[in-house]
Amino acid sequence: MSLRHKDYPDSSFEDSNERFGLINEVQVDFAGRARVQKGTSWYGAVFIVVNAALGAGLLEFPYAYDGAGGVLVAVIVQAVLMVFIIGALLLLTYCSDVKQSATYQDVIHALCGKNAQRACSVCVSVYCFGTCITFFIIIGDQWDRFLTYAHGPDFCHYWYMNRTFTIIVTSTVLVLPLCFPKRIDFLKYASALGVLGVVYVVFLVSIKYFVGPVNPGPIRTSPRSWTDVFIVVPTICFGYQCHVSVIPVYSCLEKRTVKEFTKTISVAMAICIMAYTFTAIFGYWTFGSKVSQDVLVSYKPDPEVLVAIIMIAAKIYTTYPILLFCGRAAAESLWIDLRKLPPETIASQERTRRIVQTLIWFVTSLALAVIIPNIADVISLLGGMAAVFILVFPGMCLLKVAQEVSTSDGSRHKYRLFLATSILFIVLGMFILGVVTTQAIMHDINSGTTTPSKPKTICN
Repeated sequence: MSLRHKDYPDSSFEDSNERFGLINEVQVDFAGRARVQKGTSWYGAVFIVVNAALGAGLLEFPYAYDGAGGVLVAVIVQAVLMVFIIGALLLLTYCSDVKQSATYQDVIHALCGKNAQRACSVCVSVYCFGTCITFFIIIGDQWDRFLTYAHGPDFCHYWYMNRTFTIIVTSTVLVLPLCFPKRIDFLKYASALGVLGVVYVVFLVSIKYFVGPVNPGPIRTSPRSWTDVFIVVPTICFGYQCHVSVIPVYSCLEKRTVKEFTKTISVAMAICIMAYTFTAIFGYWTFGSKVSQDVLVSYKPDPEVLVAIIMIAAKIYTTYPILLFCGRAAAESLWIDLRKLPPETIASQERTRRIVQTLIWFVTSLALAVIIPNIADVISLLGGMAAVFILVFPGMCLLKVAQEVSTSDGSRHKYRLFLATSILFIVLGMFILGVVTTQAIMHDINSGTTTPSKPKTICN
C-alpha cells in the first residue's frame, strides 16, 4: 500500500513557505537522490531499527523485572505495551507514506499542524540530547569496569586510562566520523556491528544461567504494591523507543511502501523482544533480587564478561549517531522556523549547518557527560518521555486520520474505531508519563539526591 497526497487534499503541506523547511528539504533530497542512488533494502533497514531500539537499557531489564514483581508480571506488562509499541510503529509508517514525510516531526506537522510540530521538535531534541549524554556516560562506565578488571583499581592514576581521557578520545575517534552523513542509511553497516554486540551479551547471560553456578537471591512472584508494576514501564519504553528513528529509515528504503517496511518492523521487533526477554529472564533467574542495576556487574570478571563489557561500549558507539541524526533534524527544523529561512538559503547552506550542528551537539553532550557522570534517575525521566513518542504523538496522528476518514468516506465504524484507539493511546501515554515522572521525583526525594552530591564513579 502506498498512498500519496491526493488521498488527503487538505494536506497541511500546501503552504509553500513551509514546504521547503528543513524536513521537507530532506524529504525532497531523499526522494531526488533515490532516483540516482540506491536505497536501503528492508533487511538492511532491520539493523538500523534494531540498533536504535536495543541499547544499554538491555542491562537494566533483569533489575526492572525484579522491581516490577518478578518475571510473570513484567512479561505481561511488556506484552501489553508491545501491542501499542508495534501499533504505533505501523501507524507512523502509514502516516509517513500518506504524507510523504521524512522525519518523525514531519509526520506530526503534516497531520497535526505547525504548533504540534514545534512541540514535537522540542521533545525530540531534548530526548535525543539527553540520551546522547547517557550514551557517553555508559561508554565511560564500561571502560572503567574493563580497566578495573584488566589493570586494577589504581588505573585512575594513569592519565591515559582516566575516565575523561577514555571517553573523549574513543568517542572522538569512533563516534564523531559517523555523525556527519546526511542519510541515516549510511549507518546500516555500523549498526550491524552493534547488533552483533548485543547478540553476544544475550547469549552470554543465557549460557551463564544454564552452566552455572547459580545462587540467586529471593525470586519475586508478585509486586509489593500495584504501583510497582509501573517500575518496569520506563525501562521498556526507553528500551523499545525507536519511533523517532523509523521515519528517517523508512525515507531511505529502496522500495518505499508500508508493506515492505512492515517486514522490517516485524523482524526488528522480534529480535528486540527475544533479546530483552531472554536477558531479563535468565539474568533475573541467575541472581534473583541480588541482581545489580547493570546485570554485567553481577558476574565475576572473567574473560567472557570483559568481552561483553567492550561489546556494550561498541554498541553505544554505533547507536549514538542515530540519535544525533534525529535530534539534529529536529533542532534544525526549529532553527529554520525561528530564522524563517527562504528555500534557497536552506538548500545552499545545508552542508555548513549540518557540520556546525553536529560539532556543537557532539561537543556539548560529551562535555556534560564528563561533568555529570551520574544518570541513575535520568533513565526513568527519559523513559517517561519515550512514552510520549510511543503513545501520545501517534495517538494525535490517529485522531487526525480518524477525522479525515469520517469526512472522506463517511465510514462511522472505522471512524469510531480510530477515535477510540487514538484516545486510548493519548490517555495511556499521558498516564505513563505522569506515573513514571512522579516515581522518579519521589525516588529522588526519598533517596536524598535532591541535594548536590559527589558523582559516583569507580574512581571516586
